[in-house]
Amino acid sequence: MSDKYCVIGNPIGHSRSPDIHAAFAAQTGQDIVYERVLAPLDGFAETVRGLIERGYRGANVTVPFKLEAADIATRLEQRARLAGAVNTLRFENGEIVGDNTDGPGLVADIVRNAGVPLAGKRVLLLGAGGAARGVILPILQHGPAAIAIANRTRATADALVAQFAGQLAHPKQMAACGFDDIAEAFDVVINATSASLSAAMPPVPALAFCQGTLALDMMYGNKPSPFMEFAASHGATTRDGLGMLVEQAAEAFAIWRGVRPQTATLLEQMRTQQ
Repeated sequence: MSDKYCVIGNPIGHSRSPDIHAAFAAQTGQDIVYERVLAPLDGFAETVRGLIERGYRGANVTVPFKLEAADIATRLEQRARLAGAVNTLRFENGEIVGDNTDGPGLVADIVRNAGVPLAGKRVLLLGAGGAARGVILPILQHGPAAIAIANRTRATADALVAQFAGQLAHPKQMAACGFDDIAEAFDVVINATSASLSAAMPPVPALAFCQGTLALDMMYGNKPSPFMEFAASHGATTRDGLGMLVEQAAEAFAIWRGVRPQTATLLEQMRTQQ
């Protein structure tokens, strides 16, 4: 019988994770089934318990449940513990083990796929929720000159900076701000808000972008998001979250199955299908 996995979210119909993991399974000879699971907004924990009872081996977690996934985990891997957010669960020996592959996936897409080094760069991260939390540590590990975290609620961004204070190369390497406080251009701007899910635009000012800026939206779709269109109109090179999705999925697949699939060919195929 095939081992069962899934991705849990709300909404979830847009997710391409089943296609990605099916391709990984075919590539590596792994016998798995991978499905989409729509969890009620107030029923994430109950949904996970039901999956375990039905014999699932693990699950990916997407918006808006990444913080709740950290809460229900009985054990957290280091990167998930530091992030306070989980996007990958594995169910084994009566435990719910939480991990976070978002950050490694994002960094792999920026550095390897887009060819943009993060060392010495100034990075602007939009949002301070579960998506943002999961990528901070891997970005820091690549040695950026500075990371600014912009959020509608400044206090939330301040708390996130404090959470990672022990990981900084120097105290000024990371700072919090409101969107109205952004007053200069950045080398890399990452939209970690959920605005693009509803075709909305985060309130980032135009001066955050310039020629040479890489503007990456964690969301993906058949056409550029309002964030990507806005960034491009002000000189930035844009990238959606499809590469991040494929790379974080490869990391999750390796956690579950002990084998790491190749991503380049699949990502190229998926881009031609958008």
